[in-house]
Parts: sequence; structure tokens; C-alpha cells
Amino acid sequence: GEKPMYRESRFRSEPENEYITPVNITLAVINVAVFFIMSILERAFGNQYLYQYGAMFPPAVLGGQWYRLITSSFIHFDIAHLFNNMLLFITLGSYLERAFGKIRYIIFFFSAAVLSSLASMFHMIYSKDLAFSAGASGIVFGMIGALLYMVIRNKGRFQNLTIRRFMIMILLSLYFGFVTAGVDNAAHVGGLCAGFLLGILLYRKEKAQKHH
Repeated sequence: GEKPMYRESRFRSEPENEYITPVNITLAVINVAVFFIMSILERAFGNQYLYQYGAMFPPAVLGGQWYRLITSSFIHFDIAHLFNNMLLFITLGSYLERAFGKIRYIIFFFSAAVLSSLASMFHMIYSKDLAFSAGASGIVFGMIGALLYMVIRNKGRFQNLTIRRFMIMILLSLYFGFVTAGVDNAAHVGGLCAGFLLGILLYRKEKAQKHH
């Protein structure tokens, strides 16, 4: 059989393409485009405005507007919220798209969006603390959950992602979460758990190392 180092070196030899995967970059571009279109159309990001563009709000979802479970993931409150999420989204998502393939990655993305939004919604209803929720961070935490499963499944190393590098990413994510006002922790925890389960369902460990 071929040595594992071939695959490893393939990623190292293409650092400029490491984080550029077609589906993930397209989704990131949509997030950025939505933010700038909303910024042009509206000067202030008030609740009425977030509601109008598809933020997650439990009474609206329960009233039949289920699309909000997905559209809320494409809406961001301000430029810092967008930047923090997209930085992690592009970095982590590229690993997942390479591991899952395009179709499974699309399934993962929308499943993580819906499940993290549902976690947020049920927590709001349970705590009787209704609010408008938006942002891609539920999906970002879903990515962390899926990558955690893959790192464990591969005995501590996945592609060029070591446990150490991965822990730094998790700490950065949590830090960005805590420094951002009005953090939806239920969406983060829900996303993390959903991502781990989706990783189990969607990830197929390669039995042989392929050399391209």
C-alpha cells in the first residue's frame, strides 16, 4: 500500500488552495452579500428589520414560517459578527467539504442550520426569554462538532488538523462567542451536538490513502 505521507504532503504543497473549496466559499460569499445588501437597504439593524429579512423568532416559526430556521443563518447583526463567523466558517468548512464531498457537505450545512436554530428556539420557549436570533455561529459550532468526531475517529489527527491546532480553533470560537453581545449559547451548544451526530452519520473514513 501507499504511504500516508502522500496525502499529507498534497495538502501541504497547496497552501494557497487549502481553505478554498467551492461549496463552502459560495456559502460564505452569500453570507457576505446578504449582509452588504441589507446594509445598503437599511441603515440600522433593528428588530423589525431583522424580522423582515428572516431572523429566527419562535412565534413566527411556530406560526408556520419554518424557512426562518435556515434564513437566520445568513443574517448578521454587524460587521464584527459577520467577520468573526466567516473567518471560522471558511477555515473549518473547507476541512469538512474535503472530507464529506460537495453533496454531503450541503446536507451537513442545512441540517446544522436547522438543528442549531431548533435548539435556540426550544431554549427560548423553555426559558420564556424570546428574542431574535441570527448568524452562522450555530453552523460554525456544528462544524466544530463534526471535526471533533473526525479527529477522534482518526486517532487525534485529521488531514493536517492536529488536536492542538483544533483546540486553538475551539478556544477562538468560544472567545468570539463570549465577546459578541447577545450570544445565543443554546444555538452554539445545539450546533456542537448536532455537528457531532452529523459527523457520525455523514463521514466515511477512507480505508486506503489515495495519491492524486
